[in-house]
Amino acid sequence: MSFEQDKYAIIRGAISAELADFIYDYFLNKRMVSKTLLEANFDFYSKTGLVGTWGDSQIPNTYSNYSDIVMETLLQRVKPVMEKATRLSLIETYSYARIYKKGDTLFRHKDRPSCEISTTLNLGGPAWSIFLDPDPTMGGMQDNKYVAGGRSGVEVHLNPGDMLIYRGCDLEHWREPYHSDGCAQVFLHYNNVNSPNAIENRFDKRPHIGLPPSFKK
Repeated sequence: MSFEQDKYAIIRGAISAELADFIYDYFLNKRMVSKTLLEANFDFYSKTGLVGTWGDSQIPNTYSNYSDIVMETLLQRVKPVMEKATRLSLIETYSYARIYKKGDTLFRHKDRPSCEISTTLNLGGPAWSIFLDPDPTMGGMQDNKYVAGGRSGVEVHLNPGDMLIYRGCDLEHWREPYHSDGCAQVFLHYNNVNSPNAIENRFDKRPHIGLPPSFKK
């Protein structure tokens, strides 16, 4: 399999199982803190976004976190693995992590420009396969609405520490309904340094990594 030709690649053991397990436990604890602060109407929760949210419109009522500092550090540390697999020089844009619950579905979609070169990395919990369509002509915007491709696609199963690299703006990707509970995944996003908008998209338009989306220019 060649990323250059196929537009996706699977990396087994991108991080160690021990590190994945540590980050998984950390993120479960952070979800617990986030829920307690939300229920207490704690002002810090609503103003910063640093402890995550339960208001993700893509996966309603599921805990997620844009730019968790541990995940952003992972964004930096995994970049050499990404560059080796893609044979590209990359610029970090942002990280986004979720802990999925039973019944969640990730509908077919393509990503925004900051997600040109992306990975989903399994951190732990009962596994949940991701699907992608290797044909970039499948799925896309028509009349300002996203129209799904509708084909069965390629199913990718990841164990903790494994990751799928894919061209998020080109390949339609999705997850079928989740029948277990507790799968944690982190999306790590990059731009090709030679892409037209790479410098503009650096750190997803934030001054540096680790900052919430309110710091976007």
